[in-house]
Amino acid sequence: MANQFVDIAEIYVKAGDGGNGAVSFRREKFVAAGGPDGGNGGKGGDVVFVADDRLSTLLDFKFKRKFVAENGMNGGGKKCYGKSGRDLVIKLPRAAVIKDAESGLVIHDMSASESFVAARGGKGGLGNMNFASSTRQVPMFAKPGFKGEETRLLIELRLLADVGLVGFPNVGKSSLLASVTNAKPKIANYSFTTLSPNLGYVRIDENTSFVLADIPGIIEGASEGVGLGFDFL
Repeated sequence: MANQFVDIAEIYVKAGDGGNGAVSFRREKFVAAGGPDGGNGGKGGDVVFVADDRLSTLLDFKFKRKFVAENGMNGGGKKCYGKSGRDLVIKLPRAAVIKDAESGLVIHDMSASESFVAARGGKGGLGNMNFASSTRQVPMFAKPGFKGEETRLLIELRLLADVGLVGFPNVGKSSLLASVTNAKPKIANYSFTTLSPNLGYVRIDENTSFVLADIPGIIEGASEGVGLGFDFL
């Protein structure tokens, strides 16, 4: 039932490389000197993040940190174009924020849109059919595909709990959180052991989960600053 809660992850993403263009010439029984017919390479796949409202943690990134999209296929003879690489789709909670791992700058907020292209695939290289001219009728070269974009990203969750445990100090809120999740809040036999909210992740089944928060003890007069006041809010 319980799963470890993960709210930050650094990952590496790379889009697919474009396929190479082909060097090929038309070959038919009654055509002595066929022209160039090398096709273009296919485009590399993009790396795309998609918001998924069923997710509330970054648990899927705990053991997998490298994501690489599919390369485009090389071009072929008879003006055949290489097949484009498939996009790599990565699901994120809608509360996730994507940052540049080096600078820490926010690149995208998943709450703002359904999807975000984090790395674009490289274009396919041109086949030799593109380079024939009146002065160059037998081009013996083609262009290689372009490299796909790559980067390191920091994924962070703006944590919002679905369920909060509210009550007086030292009544067992942290113990309950620890018993139903893998969270490890400090537990002791004195008031105000919990000084800031603790979060735990609970998965009921494959499609049902929620975030449980252990709220610091609230006492009479908290709204006027007594005890911890409302700083933790």
